[in-house]
Amino acid sequence: MKVAIDGPAGAGKSSVARAVADLLGFLYVDTGALYRAAALYAIRRGVDPGDAEHVLPLLAEMKPELSYEDGEQRVLLDGENVSALIRTEQVSAGASAISAIPEVREFLFHLQRDIAEKNDVVMDGRDIGTVVLPDAEIKIFLTAEPEIRAKRRMLQLAEKGVHAEYEDVLADIRRRDWNDSHRAAAPLMIAEGATLLDSSFLSEKETALRVVEMIGKAADA
Repeated sequence: MKVAIDGPAGAGKSSVARAVADLLGFLYVDTGALYRAAALYAIRRGVDPGDAEHVLPLLAEMKPELSYEDGEQRVLLDGENVSALIRTEQVSAGASAISAIPEVREFLFHLQRDIAEKNDVVMDGRDIGTVVLPDAEIKIFLTAEPEIRAKRRMLQLAEKGVHAEYEDVLADIRRRDWNDSHRAAAPLMIAEGATLLDSSFLSEKETALRVVEMIGKAADA
């Protein structure tokens, strides 16, 4: 079974998708991690992740991979585990920029689909239900109010010991929303047949259980 969860930055897609996969024994695929790895690769080579002219030559040598150990996802870049390194604010911004390049999306598309064809998966991202897995049995568009997402992001940063101003985080959320929904390549949108799920006033656990309930109903249908 394929479960596609799309939505804007900070909606909790990764946390919810991971929780759902754990509850059901499915494989969790964090597609955003692949774009983050690609952005990290560009940054390490002094290339602006949004500069298509200089990013495209890197695709021939870039080797991002997802591996799984005891059901836990590891992000590899040329064999190096970069799971922690791709979670910085710089890489997050770079991932949003590099994901707007059509050739980069095509480059990573085949890896994502191959994983889904071989496993029961919960996959989250910006274009899973619209482009990567349009045949997914379950499609969910997970969202939350920008102010709620900014507050959640503040808490995440605080847990990592990173100080950030609320207005700056909110501005970044709004900027990424606009970029993701207006890019030429696979813009963020609600997939045909997807269910809109607003998590503004739901906990992560409550949201995950809602998704599991949807999957159960689909399986029984």
